[in-house]
Amino acid sequence: MAEGDLVVERALAAGCVPVMALADAARPPAVALRLAADVPVFAGGEQLRAHVTQLGVPNTIIALFERPARATVEGLAATARRLVLVEAVDNPANVGAIVRNAAGLGWDGLVLDGTSADPLARRSLRVSMGHAVSLPHARTRDVPGAVSTLAAHGFVVVALTPDAGAVDIGSVAPAERLVVCLGAERVGLSDHVLVAATVRARIPMHAGVDSLNVAAATAIACHALGPR
Repeated sequence: MAEGDLVVERALAAGCVPVMALADAARPPAVALRLAADVPVFAGGEQLRAHVTQLGVPNTIIALFERPARATVEGLAATARRLVLVEAVDNPANVGAIVRNAAGLGWDGLVLDGTSADPLARRSLRVSMGHAVSLPHARTRDVPGAVSTLAAHGFVVVALTPDAGAVDIGSVAPAERLVVCLGAERVGLSDHVLVAATVRARIPMHAGVDSLNVAAATAIACHALGPR
């Protein structure tokens, strides 16, 4: 479900196949006319659209699309240079922000474990500003296997952790191919990811503060470790 004209336009630009849409009857956005050439576009006032979408302030257009094919870990390993791997990040807003950060800072894709939120869930997609339809993502139930696959393809595996024994993220050596791994905010990465990592890195924090929100940490990591 794509909410808002910008997200709908990005879904179309990414080649997603529309099914139907609901638009503002009084002020339909231009993209509604594009959709109307191929699929049903319904129209309604603010109250109707709020009722249908369960949003207090409904967007001028909401469109349903067929779900695009998902990438595979092997496919990303073969083609990408910079990847983000998230483990147990179950908040859709965080996943959406991670996608937006990765896309905005030039990273190539996302790998999620089986418990992390769906990047194409309506809230994730909305928070990502539609970038979740164009940033390739893969899902895996075997995180150690995914890490091994990426390492076998030449990826340096950087595990982000607040552990005082980890190196400063600014001192991580540049690499041609790199994956940064982030975990849930309370428990962090699992032991098998920490053990498998090439390097454990931390973001220096002010005394008394141990960590950042995972989306904010992703933005810093993508900037610090991004392609040069």
